[in-house]
Amino acid sequence: MAYETFAFVYDEVMDDSLYQQWLNFSIRHLPKDTNQIFELACGTGALAVEFAKAGYEVTGLDLSEEMLTLASNRGLEEEVTINWVAGDMLDLTELGHYQAVTCFSDSLCYMQTPEQVQQVFNGVYELLEKSGTFIFDVHSTYQIDEIFPEYSFHEQTEEFAFLWDSYPGEVPHSIEHFLTFFVKQENERFERFDELHQERTYPLAIYQKMLEAAGFETEIFADFTDQAPNETSKRWFFVCKK
Repeated sequence: MAYETFAFVYDEVMDDSLYQQWLNFSIRHLPKDTNQIFELACGTGALAVEFAKAGYEVTGLDLSEEMLTLASNRGLEEEVTINWVAGDMLDLTELGHYQAVTCFSDSLCYMQTPEQVQQVFNGVYELLEKSGTFIFDVHSTYQIDEIFPEYSFHEQTEEFAFLWDSYPGEVPHSIEHFLTFFVKQENERFERFDELHQERTYPLAIYQKMLEAAGFETEIFADFTDQAPNETSKRWFFVCKK
């Protein structure tokens, strides 16, 4: 799928209110003297722009250079200055040091193995300045095991149709999202695009063990609140101190 097309559809179906909630959660949990944020998996830059508009000096990293082109255009439109970096969160060497690192929208759930998750945690620890803060979220096991299986979401407008169907993955606490897009082209015909997104999460105790191994002290919250997780929390938030 052309990146312009993906971004158009993604921005249409994404709940914009989530970006404000990620921003608000971060502001509440970052030290007041924080003025510098490194955002992992920044995508099309929506949250990075919100951080910049809130007064932070922002660097956004994403694996996709096409996405970063869209992010850069968004930053120009919003008249904010952001440093965009093409890179893989599995290799955070030679990128400098930062007061805070964020990784939202369950981006860590796209890591394929626990070893890769540990590799990210280790890399973020080295990326942070002394006493730096790492904030991220992941899907809970309840969300992956109970909510997502057999989930189906369909949306249709005059310009596109979007079908999202989810099924259990092959390993514990994993899910496979099958996405189908029908997007109107200039000739008025609809072109079909298919994507498979595979996500995986782990019990809280596993995340805590991996974060501790990286050197972090961690607090855990749920669903954009400052409350501890319970059995039906859908999204876990980790606030980690170096």
